[in-house]
Amino acid sequence: MRKCIALAKKSEGQVSPNPLVGAIIFDDNFNIVSTGRHEKYGENHAERNAVLSCKKKLRGKSIIVNLEPCSHYGKTPPCADLLIEKGFKRVVIGMTDPNPIVSGRGIKKLKDSGIEVITGVLEKECKELNEIFIKNQLKKQPFVTIKTATTLDGKIATKTGSSKWITDEYSRKEVQKLRNKYDAILTSSSTVIKDNPSMTCRMKNGRNPVRIVLDTNLITPKDSKIYENNGAKVYICIGQKVAQNKINNHTKNAEFIKCPLKDGHVDLNYIIKTLFEKGINSILIEAGATLNNAFIQEKIPDKIIQFIAPKILADKDGINFVNGCDRIDISECNNLTFTSTKKLKNDIIITGVFNN
Repeated sequence: MRKCIALAKKSEGQVSPNPLVGAIIFDDNFNIVSTGRHEKYGENHAERNAVLSCKKKLRGKSIIVNLEPCSHYGKTPPCADLLIEKGFKRVVIGMTDPNPIVSGRGIKKLKDSGIEVITGVLEKECKELNEIFIKNQLKKQPFVTIKTATTLDGKIATKTGSSKWITDEYSRKEVQKLRNKYDAILTSSSTVIKDNPSMTCRMKNGRNPVRIVLDTNLITPKDSKIYENNGAKVYICIGQKVAQNKINNHTKNAEFIKCPLKDGHVDLNYIIKTLFEKGINSILIEAGATLNNAFIQEKIPDKIIQFIAPKILADKDGINFVNGCDRIDISECNNLTFTSTKKLKNDIIITGVFNN
């Protein structure tokens, strides 16, 4: 199953809104005879690719998949029917499909045909692999992650705004992998004005994410790098009262989303709902302390990925990665559960999920 998960991960950035799925066909001696993965949205599912690439007789073989085989007609025929037709004797499954159209039906169809079905193998790891898909299916919302890079004492910049570079080149390569994985990257007008970022994916064969700028009063320069037309969609979220002539005179490479205001800023919950309706299934937030805090207080993010460099700024006026609350008791903290830590060459990455 771990090999199956690793196989599925190779398709990150290519299959959204579908899940990441790998499939491995093996014999009674656990020799692998064929593998397959869902490579691109709209194309063959993992099970079908594994079957098509198999050069040996399939009858009596076993197959392991990290997600329950589908049982309905979508862009491709049902995988459960294919496994029955080819005479598999055993199907090993990591997790049940959260899609209500599929959930449990593929397993039932396989069992009813006399196939041995084993479920729940590395279920936790399989759910982590497809956390985006699960959130989309169960809550009809995009999966939202805050990404930040800090010193050991939690600073993202000095009081003058100096921040390049806190983390090293190996961390920056990891960030490119994240940008490839997520459908969209979101930031604030203040970050665009201060840093003029491109927010593109610069990894080989990576895809540029949709770029989203929260710009309540439409103050970002229209020639900002983030608005350059490189084939990726751009959304600018503005207040409802921004004048139409101001919109007309801004960049032509973006779609404007007029939003209701909350506390003088575009309403974050409205934005998240609207973006999901537009097909954005996952969002990576790369922003400053104020916007990070606003999202956290609205209980929108699912996860935070924090890159930590072995540096101490020790500047009392340095900029934190999150800021804006006036709290006096430790019980008022927003709580997370750490799910992983990873050591790079110099830096570490800590991942935590919010206990909302």
